[in-house]
Formats: sequence, structure tokens, C-alpha cells
Amino acid sequence: MRHHHITTALLISYLLTTGSAQALPVNNEVNSVVTHLVGIMDTSAQAAENPKKSSVRMTTCQVTFRGANDSVQNSFGSPVYLYQEQALTQELNKPYRQRFLEIQPSVGQETVESKSYKPAQPETLIGLCNKPESERVLQQSDLGEFVCRVFLKPSPDGFIGETPPEGCPANVRGAVKITNTIILHSRGMDTWDKGYDAQGHQVWGAREDAYQYRWVNQQR
Repeated sequence: MRHHHITTALLISYLLTTGSAQALPVNNEVNSVVTHLVGIMDTSAQAAENPKKSSVRMTTCQVTFRGANDSVQNSFGSPVYLYQEQALTQELNKPYRQRFLEIQPSVGQETVESKSYKPAQPETLIGLCNKPESERVLQQSDLGEFVCRVFLKPSPDGFIGETPPEGCPANVRGAVKITNTIILHSRGMDTWDKGYDAQGHQVWGAREDAYQYRWVNQQR
């Protein structure tokens, strides 16, 4: 895995017993997920092999929120916040998805939890990851609306995470529910992002194969 600035994304950790002695291992798992997510990935290789696939770039970086609620802190430390945007590689200045990720151990410290939020003013955040980390400081009110959560556990090659069994409520391109399975591995990340309508029919998303995101700069 790359040694990027500690930054953005999802959940992890072995089934750990509670207690202060476990704090370091849990935080190590959180940091591993964050480190894996931060940076730039795209699906250009997949798109080159399959003309039906779009070339999409995912950019993730760490951000800081002023006025964060100190009550969320516990013996396992404070959450790590990431900003993430996805855009077609030919339209990087027009991202079609922007979100914040709040990454921390789950309540039972059995996994790492990644909570996603829809930014309150996404248009003001475009290109945020191009700025130095010292300038990626936001107000807590910028965090926006909670959307979904994903829980990740270690796998032989990285981590595997899923949304809750019932999925997450949505209002995106005809979908009222979304589900996702996320696989973090040595080459990047695979996602099975799917949207379903009110009748339970899949209306968009991965079908025969996953979205295959690969590192743009292979410095890992």
C-alpha cells in the first residue's frame, strides 16, 4: 500500500475485545483503510478493454473540520475525515459525485466504519484535493447530510466492506435504495455499486462485473 498522507474512507478491524489495550490495533486498521483510499484511482484500464464502460476518476484526500463535536472522541481516538469526488476523466472539473467520509472504529470495535455524507454546498468543493492539506479546512456545517455507512473487515489482500443488508435510502437516477460491496486490494479498489427502484429492480450500477478502480500513480 502507498505511503500517502493519512486521509479518506471505510471500515476495518479484526474481532477485537474492548479495552484500552486494543486501541492501537484498531487505530492501525483505520489508518490502513485511510491510507489505501487517499490518492487518485481511475477505471481507464477497464474502459479500454470494454467500450461500454466509462473511464472514471476517483480522487480522495484528507480534510479537517473546525468545530467538530468532541463528544465523538473516545479511547480509540477521533474520526478521520476524507473528501472524495468522482468524475469522468474527460470532465474532471464536473464531478458527478461528491462526498465526505467519516472513518472510525464501529461502536463494537469489530470493524472500521465509513459514514458518507452529501456536502451541503458541493459546487464550492470541486478540486478541493488540489489544494495543500493546510487549506483543506472546513466548517462542521459543511459536512452536510448523512447518506450511508459501510463496514470493512480485513481480507488476505486488503479489506472487504458492505453496506447494511437493507441497503441505504437514495434518490439518485430513479433509485430509492443503493447497495455496495467494496474490495480494497493491492492494485486499487473494486466496487459493486447498485441502485434499485421502489419495486426492487436494479436501475443502474454494476452487473456482470465490478467497477475496477486502479491507482493512477503506482507509488505503493
